[in-house]
Amino acid sequence: MKYPPRALIGAALLAAGRHVTVKELSGILNLGDAGTRAEVEALGRSIQEHGLGFEVEEVAGGYRLVVPPGLAGALAPLLAPPALPTLSAAALEVLAVIAYRQPVTRAEIEAMRGGSAGTVVTLQERELVKVAGTSDAVGHPLLYGTTERFLLDFGLGSLADLPPLQGEDFAHLLRG
Repeated sequence: MKYPPRALIGAALLAAGRHVTVKELSGILNLGDAGTRAEVEALGRSIQEHGLGFEVEEVAGGYRLVVPPGLAGALAPLLAPPALPTLSAAALEVLAVIAYRQPVTRAEIEAMRGGSAGTVVTLQERELVKVAGTSDAVGHPLLYGTTERFLLDFGLGSLADLPPLQGEDFAHLLRG
């Protein structure tokens, strides 16, 4: 039996329980990337028109089904397990420096922050940052970059979706 593309897309996004890339969806639909994107957008519009309580979100080079933020509070009793503890201000500062300056060494992070970058380990444990290589500098220090998990957790399609910096100054992002 041949299924309509939107039915296949909806089923794939629901069954996967994760974001599904355009390439993966294209492989199921045999429509090519442009045709697949058009069908996903049409599915998203249809879901929105019918007020079904979820939506298609484009993230990290693919799509996933999510609950609209306005409904999340009403579902709180059903949501389990509790989320990981929030990141500390220091961890968020380090993450911001890595996100905007990657690839970056620990020494560069510390110079920009004016303090320790010890939270890099926490960020690695949460799979938000990874070792992206080594620098050519003396001692070949590790270079850090963000992961796909970072994009997913922050709802970004790509690093280009980060809010623009005001000039080259991190002061408005750090310590406050």
